[in-house]
Amino acid sequence: MQRDIVIYADTLRSPELRHEVPLPIGDPFLYVEHGGVRHAVVNSLEGPRVQELAGLEVHLLEEFGLDELRRSGKNRYEVGDELVARAVRALGVERAIVPGSFPVSIADHLRGLGIELTPDREWFDRLRRVKSGAELAGIRRAQTAAEAGMAAARELLHEAKTANRSGGLVVGGEPLTSERVKASVSLAFIEHGATAEDFIVSHGPQSAIGHHLGSGQLHADETIVIDLWPRDNESGCFADMTRTFVVGRIDDEVAEWHRLCGIALERALADIRPGAVPRAVYDGSCEIFEAAGLVTLRTKAPGEVPAGGFLYALGHGVGLDVHEEPVLGLLGRDDELVAGDVLAVEPDVHRKGFGDVRLEDLVLVTEHGAEKLTDFPYDLVP
Repeated sequence: MQRDIVIYADTLRSPELRHEVPLPIGDPFLYVEHGGVRHAVVNSLEGPRVQELAGLEVHLLEEFGLDELRRSGKNRYEVGDELVARAVRALGVERAIVPGSFPVSIADHLRGLGIELTPDREWFDRLRRVKSGAELAGIRRAQTAAEAGMAAARELLHEAKTANRSGGLVVGGEPLTSERVKASVSLAFIEHGATAEDFIVSHGPQSAIGHHLGSGQLHADETIVIDLWPRDNESGCFADMTRTFVVGRIDDEVAEWHRLCGIALERALADIRPGAVPRAVYDGSCEIFEAAGLVTLRTKAPGEVPAGGFLYALGHGVGLDVHEEPVLGLLGRDDELVAGDVLAVEPDVHRKGFGDVRLEDLVLVTEHGAEKLTDFPYDLVP
């Protein structure tokens, strides 16, 4: 039986809604599926744009008494809740599924009117896994932007010189900092129709803290981890890629980590195909690191927080959100991979207080295996 759907959000922050209404809309609005018909309830400002989309019945707020409510003395929150309630009832919804991010205040209002709402995160996750043609095109554009950003960062690192005994790197006589690298990367994103609120350019001990965004002057002989996830402006879809660099002497331990990450990446790319179980792909990488004597999430003691090893998931889905299903890790679901999944595969080894090596590629699951969407060298030397 077809299920009714209710979403109330904006398309900049809600991947569930952007999947249904592929336009950048910053103000929240109502989306309803009832009886196989798709409805969007929007203000008159957004109406003309939404009406250009195929397959949607568009309703303006005036249809549900906006002008009357404006004169009622209610505040804007009360007006908004009442408009949603009137629209949901008028469109015939009695019970529906909603995303996990559905606003509590509106859910309470609708439930108070006898409308049954059930959050179903897994259903919405599965709905977005197989990418549409437009989404996949957006991911490819975002990946092109990511590679342009990585090339800009690599160029700065290639030009870098050691300034003094402290080992600080300089380019053109000025300190080379995480912030300076980020500025060059951001410009490359913009030139390729993408943006990013932030991303990682971390170095040395910073890089061993998984999501440390990075700051300060880069130094010779330390690991420099650059993790980029630009968002394509047109589609709202993300890419995700990481490379690790060293300017100067490469520590033997770092070289070994890099070698192991490369092997794990190759193994994962070989294992990814329709029907593969995400946990099995993750286990394959664990076997490589465990055989080298490194701790993994499978081998660490319960409650222990090890100082280093392969201690994160192997990867995750990418699309309208930068982290989405499926997860290649211990907490991954039993769902098999399907053609149309897009995965970021990112083996990583780190040691607290020292550094990190991470390699990350974007992969499309195809009918017959996997297509690597990332085309960028893995060299430690920039």
